[in-house]
Amino acid sequence: MQVTETASHGLKREFKVVMAAGDLAKRLDEQLDEMKNKVRINGFRPGKVPVAHLRRLYGKSIMSDVIQQAVGEANQKILEDHGLRAAMEPKIALSEDRDEIERVLEARGDLAFTINMEALPKFEVGSFETLELQRLVAPLEDSEVEAALQRLALRSRTYSAKEGAAADGDKVTLSFAGKLNGEAFEGGSSDNMEVVIGSDQFIPGFEQQLVGIKAGEERVLNVTFPETYAVPKLAGQAVTFDVKAFSIAAPEALVMDDEFAKTFGLEDFAALQKSVRESLQRDHDSMSRDKLKRALLDALDKQYSFELPEGLVEAEFANIWRQAEAEQTSSGRSYADDGTTEEAAKAEYHKIAERRVRLGLLLADVGERAKVEISEEDLRAALFRRARSFPGQEREVLDFYMKNERAMAEIRAPIFEDKVVDHIIAQAKVSDQTVSREELFKPLEE
Repeated sequence: MQVTETASHGLKREFKVVMAAGDLAKRLDEQLDEMKNKVRINGFRPGKVPVAHLRRLYGKSIMSDVIQQAVGEANQKILEDHGLRAAMEPKIALSEDRDEIERVLEARGDLAFTINMEALPKFEVGSFETLELQRLVAPLEDSEVEAALQRLALRSRTYSAKEGAAADGDKVTLSFAGKLNGEAFEGGSSDNMEVVIGSDQFIPGFEQQLVGIKAGEERVLNVTFPETYAVPKLAGQAVTFDVKAFSIAAPEALVMDDEFAKTFGLEDFAALQKSVRESLQRDHDSMSRDKLKRALLDALDKQYSFELPEGLVEAEFANIWRQAEAEQTSSGRSYADDGTTEEAAKAEYHKIAERRVRLGLLLADVGERAKVEISEEDLRAALFRRARSFPGQEREVLDFYMKNERAMAEIRAPIFEDKVVDHIIAQAKVSDQTVSREELFKPLEE
């Protein structure tokens, strides 16, 4: 087998591979000879089928396997001889000339093909001991625990029917029909909706205009959708709602005691308080860790710059772009609604794709050098978390992942990434910075 490098542009390489007809014939004969002792053909005793007869019957089929094997060997030889690691599956180009193909299948002509590949970049990873990071932390206040308990109580609050007008905090059962410029709009009506005045579950102004309404009364509410409303056609628009109240109910007193705690399967109210506090602390710790991870990735992105495999970047961009278009379709928003253009959005998403590929390659290299491994326990826990997000379908979800290697890779990837991130953070200089809860939980941007 003769391998010649014919082109080299950055990470892209092209090789021409030639396997002589004699080598093809030898491999073909070896497989035919092996087949002779196994195949059963009418009219011939076992092991006595002439090789020439086998060649006529199975020669082309076996040669296809020989060619496939030769391609795999050539690809492996290229990687080993040149010290390369392929970024993606190489592209193989065989001759399209029918006569030439026929000669190869009959082992009368040389097999010639080209291999185009992109190699993974080579880069040096320095020490992380000088890397300085800040971990945002927010102390868990008693008021936060009290607010969480209050929310639990409000969700299970009971109401009793009342006579007279609705007041702030009352629950109104009503029907409504929304109109924009006198025309009904999609999703703007309901025949039996419960609205708690002051809960801020509806668009601003809706609930406040229900104060004073009585059972059987009809009203027209005038409200304006927020400028940031998810449906572009309604964002910032003034609309009316024709409302009819069916009943009014007043809230009963909130009682947070041992009996209330038992509705959550806990022994007493002290146990409920402890459970809520621990849950909130986990939220704090998780968000603090997410912010620290983001700070680390930002630092690495600034520190390391190297050539990226174009194929990986384009594949990542295509994935991001599909998600962006799907979100745009579901929300009904356009690029103009978001104050941008398709070209500008693509340019921004391309930068995000480059960042993801760069950090992915860097973390993979660090993880490989550090011999980071994913335990069966880690994988099992992640699988069960994924399955629990599909109530009633847990068994089917588990079966799907266990039988789908690509899907399992999607489970392994974030586990591996988090382990590598922890490995780097353990070496870096990390200092805590106390911030408010609002600052800690401020959403991360891409």
